[in-house]
Amino acid sequence: MTNAIEIKNLTKNYKDFSLDNVSLTLPSGCIMGLIGENGAGKSTTLKLILNMIKRDGGEIKIMGRDNREAAKLLKEDIGVVPDEIGLPAVLTAKQVGNIMANIFRNWDAEAYAQYLEKLSVPEKKKYSELSRGMKMKLGIAIAMSHHPKLLILDEPTSGLDPVIRDEAVDMFNDFTRDESHSILISSHIVSDLEKLCDYIAFLHKGRLMLCEEKDRLKEEYKIVRGSKEVISGIPAGSVIGKKETPYGVEAIVHKSAVPSGVEAGAVDIEQLFVFMVRKEG
Repeated sequence: MTNAIEIKNLTKNYKDFSLDNVSLTLPSGCIMGLIGENGAGKSTTLKLILNMIKRDGGEIKIMGRDNREAAKLLKEDIGVVPDEIGLPAVLTAKQVGNIMANIFRNWDAEAYAQYLEKLSVPEKKKYSELSRGMKMKLGIAIAMSHHPKLLILDEPTSGLDPVIRDEAVDMFNDFTRDESHSILISSHIVSDLEKLCDYIAFLHKGRLMLCEEKDRLKEEYKIVRGSKEVISGIPAGSVIGKKETPYGVEAIVHKSAVPSGVEAGAVDIEQLFVFMVRKEG
C-alpha cells in the first residue's frame, strides 16, 4: 500500500529559522504525532506538506504523488484543521456546511450534522460568537465530513476541555480503522498523542531529532533514578538526557545500557521529549 506521506530532505530557510533536511514517512492506516516546542518547525512542516509555502529543497509525496503537481486532486483527499480556523465571522455552522457542499465533491451533509451534534457545536450561532474550543470543533467537523483519506491537524485539541478532547481522540482512532486512512497531527498536548499515535516525530529548532514507532520508543528507552555515581557509570552516548535534583539524578537511557542490578522504569513520550530537549539545550 502506498504511504500516506513521504518526506525526503525537506528544507525551508527563513532569515532567523531553518527547517533542516527533514525526512519522515507516514504509512497508510497510521497516525503520526509531530511534537516540538513553539518555534520548532511544526507549522512550517505542515504548511510545506499542504503546499501553502514553497520549499527550498527536498521532496514531498502525498499518497504517492508530488504535493505540488497534484495539489488540486489532493484537495478532496485531505482534511485539514489549521491552528486558526479562518471562517467569515457572520456565518453559522449550518451556512458553512452549505458552502462546503459546493467546494467538495464528496461532501456528506448527514455526516456533518452528526459531527456537529457529537461535538456539541450549535448550528445557528455565528462563527464570531464561538469560543476558541468551539471553533476548533467546527474545524474538525468540516475536515472529516468530505470523506478524506488523510487528516492533517495542527493543534486540534487545543482549547478543548478534557472530555471533548477524549471524544476527539476516539473519533480520530475510528477514522484510521480504515487502513486507507491516515493522520498527521501536531500538538503540544503530548498525553493526547501518546494515547492516539502509532508513530512519534520530534522536531527541535528545525531539526528532526527522531521519528519512530511509539511502542518501540517506549521499549527502547528507560528512566533510571539514582545517585550521580550510578548515572556516571552509564556510557555517555547511551544517555538521552538527565536531570539533577536534591534527591539524586534522573536519566533516560537506552535499555541496553542499564547497568546490571539497577532498576529502570517505563518512560512516557513527554518525559522523553523533555529530556531530549534539555540535552540539546
